Amino acid sequence: VDEVIALDITRPGQGDRRNFYRAVEDFSDRCRVPLTVGGGIRTLDDAKALLACGADKVVVNTGAVERPALISEIAGRMGAQAVVLAIDAQQDVEGLYEAFSDFGTKPIGLDPSSWATWAVELGAGEILVTSIQRDGSLLGYDNDLNRMVVDAVTVPVLCAGGVGNWQHLVEALDEGVSGVCVSNIFHMTETSLRAAKEHMKEAGCLVRL
Repeated sequence: VDEVIALDITRPGQGDRRNFYRAVEDFSDRCRVPLTVGGGIRTLDDAKALLACGADKVVVNTGAVERPALISEIAGRMGAQAVVLAIDAQQDVEGLYEAFSDFGTKPIGLDPSSWATWAVELGAGEILVTSIQRDGSLLGYDNDLNRMVVDAVTVPVLCAGGVGNWQHLVEALDEGVSGVCVSNIFHMTETSLRAAKEHMKEAGCLVRL
């Protein structure tokens, strides 16, 4: 694996935030690739605490929607390369995309490309886009959504949500994303990262085996 992204999905008030800090600290001691972490970041101090635990980058989502200046504050202190904006998006019945916050439950009133563009202007150095409808489906990434965001910004775009086979990784990279995120396929199937990368290499993707 080239990078690990760990997101705390504990709902507010349901757990002790310090447990996630300890988990990040423990993981970073043994992790030999870049570690990106997020979930519940509302302030610069939240971001600084996670970076102090050993994270290389932080992911912001709802906190940035509520207060976009958060992106600039983190980027100004830690550098744009340390700030990843996560965009959870879904398509309505008319085929239009909208970004959502609060665990994908609250529409923010912006389409993914507009929010990504604004976030980059504020200092975000990377975008992580997830299709809410495809997440966990094993049906493949939403590449229309991915292309929309890729075309809107000049920073790296990662995509998540929906991988069911290794060709899905190739298809997303062909749409211009810089990285493909994978999770459920490893939980639901008997497969390996090595097999994924070998398939990608055979398809002409630039990968590190």
